[in-house]
Amino acid sequence: MPKIDIACIIDDDPIFVFGTKRIMEIANFCESFMIFRNGKEAFDKLKAIIIADEKLPDLILLDLNMPIWDGWQFLDEFIKIPHANPITIYIMTSSVDPADIEKAKTYDAVSNYLVKPITMAELKKLME
Repeated sequence: MPKIDIACIIDDDPIFVFGTKRIMEIANFCESFMIFRNGKEAFDKLKAIIIADEKLPDLILLDLNMPIWDGWQFLDEFIKIPHANPITIYIMTSSVDPADIEKAKTYDAVSNYLVKPITMAELKKLME
């Protein structure tokens, strides 16, 4: 996969966000980032971007366990909004619960389920 324009990270863990951004920068993965601390904040901003017909992120890394709205709440609402350009969504979580893994498979919008932390090798797989 060529370098993407915008990567979106939806996660409330500042250490994970910092580390993931740093790995993406080293790998020359994307031009810019959108960072949100919970699903509600991400939903509100991305919905506004869709309504304004502005550039959406090409990729979303979505945590499941967050305050206010968790990843499932975000997904349930975000998939209801029609948008022209597809967005690749990866669930990126510390949960190894088989129920979460199976639930993720029920969402057509979710490309894969990855367990934290992300490594350079995993990032390169995403880029292919």
